[in-house]
Amino acid sequence: MKKLFSVMLVVALVLSVCSTVWAEPVRVGISQFAVHGSLDNCVQGFKEGLAEEGFIEGETIVFDLQNANADTGISAQIADAFVNGNYDLICAVATPVAMSCFNAAQDKGIPVIYTAVSDPVGSQLANADGTNPGEITGTSDQLPVEAQLKLIRALQPEAKTIGILHTTSETNSDSTLATYRALAPEYGFEIIDKGISTGADLPLALEALLPLVDCTTNLTDNTVVQSLPLVLEMSAEAGKPVYGSEIEQVRLGCVASEGIEYLELGRQTGRMAARVLRGEAKASEIPFEIISNSYLYINEEAMAQFGLSLPESLTERAISVNE
Repeated sequence: MKKLFSVMLVVALVLSVCSTVWAEPVRVGISQFAVHGSLDNCVQGFKEGLAEEGFIEGETIVFDLQNANADTGISAQIADAFVNGNYDLICAVATPVAMSCFNAAQDKGIPVIYTAVSDPVGSQLANADGTNPGEITGTSDQLPVEAQLKLIRALQPEAKTIGILHTTSETNSDSTLATYRALAPEYGFEIIDKGISTGADLPLALEALLPLVDCTTNLTDNTVVQSLPLVLEMSAEAGKPVYGSEIEQVRLGCVASEGIEYLELGRQTGRMAARVLRGEAKASEIPFEIISNSYLYINEEAMAQFGLSLPESLTERAISVNE
């Protein structure tokens, strides 16, 4: 009897080891709405967050990264492909793809973890009470608008008008624009905005906007940010500084930004995904998180181009992208 028990124990141990060795890695589809620095950083951070939790790419987890190139039609196609492929989890990077992925996956039970979504409630990715409408959760990149307005006032004490370009189909932009409109008068600013449908509309929109404003500030608008070099070129020709919404935009030539750190946003999203993949919680049970810590990034070369200088009160916090 003891011999039989020993044999059974050895068999059980062998089966346990084999199941560990032969276990298939989990498959995660990543849908990224557009190619630009902040979303690239989200993806990198997402993978880093999962790695911190023990999910090693190529060993215990494999990623299928697809980019929609700012096209909502392609976003829907990517979402359908991930769902039809029965992926273990979908990561949606930016509001338009998060909406597409949730619509495609909600009846299939595939969890969706989003990141870089400015207004989850307004995008119907979360309920008004903060709960989740299904197997979906994630992180919000709600911009620190008030901090940005204070920054613009500090750098341009005489400025009266701020221009904002936005894509009319991006609900994340609608929400942030409304916040700017509500807060700007408290700092003596008027907001003048121009809506676009695609990147091709930008030149005409800029030609109309720039003569009316003292500067422009970026939202987390994917279509606009994807065409940031054009925005910077035309703004420089008009002598109007551009303020960014995160570090990558400042590196490209925006004068400064009070923005969030998208690598950390992605890492937190990865940590949330790890809980779902390990079965510790369902996506629907994890409240979405708003990451709103503000970091002051400056581009000293761009500031010099427009004759702007940073007040002493801000120099301690400032992080230069030129160093």
